[in-house]
Amino acid sequence: MPSPAPTLVSKCIVFPDQKSTLGNLKLSVSDLPMLSCHYIQKGCLFTQPNLPIHSLIPFLKSALSRTLSLFPPLAGRLTTHSNGYVYIACNDAGVHFIHANATALRICDLLSPLDVHESFKQFFTFDTKVSYTGHSSPILAVQVTELADGLFIGCAVNHAVTDGTSFWNFFNTFAQLTRGATNCIRNIPDFHRQSVLISDAVLRLPEGGPQVTFDADAPLRERIFSFSRESIQKLKAKTNNRRWPVNNTSGELMRKQNHDHYAKENNGKANTIMDNWFKVNSNSKPQTVSETVEISSFQSVCALLWRAVTRARKLPASKMTTFRMAVNCRHRIEPKLEAYYFGNAIQSVPTYASAGDVLSKDLRWCAELLHNNVKAHDDAMVRRFIDDWERNPRCFPLGNPDGASITMGSSPRFPMYDNNFGWGRPLAVRSGKANKFDGKISAFPGRDGTGTVDLEVVLSPETMVALQSDPEFMKYATCQL
Repeated sequence: MPSPAPTLVSKCIVFPDQKSTLGNLKLSVSDLPMLSCHYIQKGCLFTQPNLPIHSLIPFLKSALSRTLSLFPPLAGRLTTHSNGYVYIACNDAGVHFIHANATALRICDLLSPLDVHESFKQFFTFDTKVSYTGHSSPILAVQVTELADGLFIGCAVNHAVTDGTSFWNFFNTFAQLTRGATNCIRNIPDFHRQSVLISDAVLRLPEGGPQVTFDADAPLRERIFSFSRESIQKLKAKTNNRRWPVNNTSGELMRKQNHDHYAKENNGKANTIMDNWFKVNSNSKPQTVSETVEISSFQSVCALLWRAVTRARKLPASKMTTFRMAVNCRHRIEPKLEAYYFGNAIQSVPTYASAGDVLSKDLRWCAELLHNNVKAHDDAMVRRFIDDWERNPRCFPLGNPDGASITMGSSPRFPMYDNNFGWGRPLAVRSGKANKFDGKISAFPGRDGTGTVDLEVVLSPETMVALQSDPEFMKYATCQL
């Protein structure tokens, strides 16, 4: 039986506690393509707060108001000038704050099913809202849903305004101010708009704005697969053709949990795609594998997933498959952007290989294709992406139209569990129904902070059945409960 839907207790608009001094912020070549995407929906599940709900709600509103003063774009609206340029008007128009009741549900109810519990999708507002509607709708909405023995805080935020780096900086600052840590805000956002990402190119949009490019109502299954630190080390050793155990006392994945935003690997969510250029220049053809190349832990996990999903889809050997990995451009651009530059600063790197090659070659072969493409994404490559977009401004074609694509979003480096509103760290991180399609994967850090990784995997029902029975994949992955 489906769980009862949360009931609305109250809804209001929260305004920043100080007036914004920022002017209009021009959307970049990394922001504009996201106008056709759904709002980001991410949130955290917590144990019961130590305050009664009637005291907690005004406390959260007050902290949110103070947080918005540090993040003025989130309290603004989109505006398009007569010249066609789209801006964020930091006009203090406010955000939605919703209090909902779902006390028929307990934490154990939500975390016990093998598939992600459907109720999580009801803990967010702005379902299927397209980012372009930020011209008239709030850029941010926060929903607080009380459970029988816990609380869920879910945010829906305009994807043309933020990427994952910007979102989690906001969310963690919100938590920091809620618990009263006001003396030292850790990561001040940077709102400067002087970089190669700011362009004179104009994105021409249809009347009424763009629409998402995938079927949001297609039947899907969603599961969380967890990779322990030990299983990841074993997988990395296999990928790098080393025997297990290996001397890895420093713990690569533990270092990733420090969230070094200048590390040279993927981060954030998918953005502008240069398919035509990459089909000529990417590592889409079989090649000699170099034994000297060190494949990272996360690239090893991605290669394992690529093989398993391709096998589960039962694709013909000649079918070209695509694995898209998002990269953070903040540290790739010269001169570098600030680590907490606010906005989207991400691009999507597609890697191509036939289904036959993905399955007949070994794990390292797939991993090195991914490694080489990410490594090659330097300042010159970022600029090629920008030049390509400027020649043909367009929205992001999110989805899986050929049935052979995987899109990896989010990042195990994001500080998703580094937030404490005053009653403990989150028990789990979950997303809503936004931007979900067959082959959409989101990478989360594990809760224990030791280098574990959780993959939120969204697939067609028949592919999911085959994946969870795949011996190679399940040798390293476990189904999270």
